[in-house]
Order: sequence, then C-alpha cells, then structure tokens
Amino acid sequence: MSRIWGGFVVSALCLALAACGGEETGEFVTEDGDEGQYEVDPVSGETSMTVDTADGAVSLRSGANVPLDLPAGFTLITGAQVLTNTVVDQAQGKGTLVSFRTEKSPDDIAAFYRQQAEAAGIAIQISTEMNGGRMLGGENEASGMTFTVTAYPAEDGTTTGQLVIGEGG
Repeated sequence: MSRIWGGFVVSALCLALAACGGEETGEFVTEDGDEGQYEVDPVSGETSMTVDTADGAVSLRSGANVPLDLPAGFTLITGAQVLTNTVVDQAQGKGTLVSFRTEKSPDDIAAFYRQQAEAAGIAIQISTEMNGGRMLGGENEASGMTFTVTAYPAEDGTTTGQLVIGEGG
C-alpha cells in the first residue's frame, strides 16, 4: 500500500507542477528515475497520468467527473456533491480519494463512514474532533485496506469532506 500512496504523492506533485506550467500534456522523470506522462483536459480540467516504476505501472485519474469506483460496501453519503475524485491504480492495489460537499454535519458523516468501515472489517484506530470537524481512520490488517475520512464545516454552512480508501498490500 505504501507504493500506491508514494506514487500518489509523486503524481500529485507532478500534477501541481504541470498545472503551474499550463501545459496540457507532458512527460517527466521522478526523483527515483521513474518516467511518466500526464494529460490535462482543458475543458473539464480532468487530469490523467501514468508513471512507469520498477514495481510496474501506476496510473492516476483525477477530476470532478471521474466516475466513483469505491470498494464494495462503501458509498458516497446521500446528497453529497463530488468536488474531485482521484483514483490511483497499480499492480499492488488501488487508492481512491474523494473530496465532497454536503449539507450533512461532520458528526453525521463520521457516523455514516464509521458504519461502512466497520462493516468492511476496518478497525478504527483514530477518531478525533477539532474545530467542529471530525476525522476517522483505520485499517483492515487481513486485507490491507486502509481508510480515512475527514469532515469540516465550511463558511457557507455546508460541510466539506474527504474520503480516502486504499486497497491492496
């Protein structure tokens, strides 16, 4: 799982650099010597990227209209609007990061995802409240699935959240 999120971080950094350069397509080499390509759709803003690593190819797709493909047992909370969905695929597993906005409270979001995580065999290892927000995180050691959700009140009275689920080993 660490390679997925390591790849995710590298990809996110490359995306940020690409966005700053204003280029719609390009190639890059990571600090580790891995080669990659990216493409940014100028209309939708959707970004796709592939990186060829020693452990195999890693692909990333990110944008507001990227279809949700959450693991079995996980759904987006009712009434939520997806702000961005990022999916990272590699031979060792898959990672999903969904940012969303909803009318639900941070407590409602935490309760909703706690139930789904526990049903998936995830042991909640962290549960905290801060500045009106909530954060939960945990892992299913048998399957290697990891989970984190954060939810914070926004200035407009809604709540913004972020769901991160990693699958694989």
